[in-house]
Amino acid sequence: MLQFLVRRLIGAVVIMFLIGAFTFFLFYTVPQDFAQLSCGKNCSPENIAVIRENLGLDKPITTQFWEFMRGIVAGRDFAVGHCSAPCLGQSFDTGDFVWDSIMDRFPLTLSLTVGSLVIFLVIGLGSGMLAAWKRGTVVDKAVSGASMVLSSFQIYFLGPIVLGIFVYSTGWMDNPKYVPFLESPIDWAVALLIPWAVMATIFTAQYTRMSRSTMIEQLQEEHVRTARAKGMPQRYVFFRYAWRGSLAPIVTILGMDLSGLLAGGVVTEFTFDLAGIGRLAVDSSMSKDLPVTMGVMLFGAFFILLLNIVVDLAYAYIDPRVRLA
Repeated sequence: MLQFLVRRLIGAVVIMFLIGAFTFFLFYTVPQDFAQLSCGKNCSPENIAVIRENLGLDKPITTQFWEFMRGIVAGRDFAVGHCSAPCLGQSFDTGDFVWDSIMDRFPLTLSLTVGSLVIFLVIGLGSGMLAAWKRGTVVDKAVSGASMVLSSFQIYFLGPIVLGIFVYSTGWMDNPKYVPFLESPIDWAVALLIPWAVMATIFTAQYTRMSRSTMIEQLQEEHVRTARAKGMPQRYVFFRYAWRGSLAPIVTILGMDLSGLLAGGVVTEFTFDLAGIGRLAVDSSMSKDLPVTMGVMLFGAFFILLLNIVVDLAYAYIDPRVRLA
């Protein structure tokens, strides 16, 4: 297990370096003067020269890349002050440190992810297991039919409908906003309830169908049939053997979905006018703010790599037949 973790961590560091190098040199091939973009249209050449020096744009591109990568580990010094590690640079547009900007947006994106995750896992896995348990009955058909209908919805379609009904027409709820959890846990949950419900609706349908199909497959496995033949209670066999085995493919999809959500639910944040990491990524791309765009990409890549490692470890726990060497 330890050797596996060491190998994966070394591989993750190498991949992060390659992603950083690729995005850095890719953006610097764009024929744009970032100092001019930062200063504005009516900026004098003297001011542009000062900005270029303060941002380090007057140095060779290889030197800029080395300072960027070193800053992630040891921090960097800018004209406005010291940027502590992990330093992802300084925004060309606002002058703020990129890491600080990401951390300001991260609690919102994390809140959206955690809230919707809890809802769609509880409802999706629960309803899928219920459909598999009641296979061929009215309950199974109702759950399967509902999941098929809900799977055709999209956030940009369902979100405005929910807002129109519960916020603008009836006034039953306020427009979604972000309230820090530590400030007021109740207001935090109430304010994000609509985005959670919309996101969970989309994912619940997917996990319901997946949970049902994998559970039915597991019920046909030899070790499950053997447990039944030994006279073990049906409920015990269902939860002890079949349910645990059905989690492996679900964990794989969950890892990919969760990393995407953490990297930024762009559609959700735009639909409900929430300023999360996804919104930050789009805004920085539109304004050609290279450090922020790179920082968000590296931040998202980090979570994708981290969750892939977590998924591999979860495999070994869920299925004893899997061994990590």
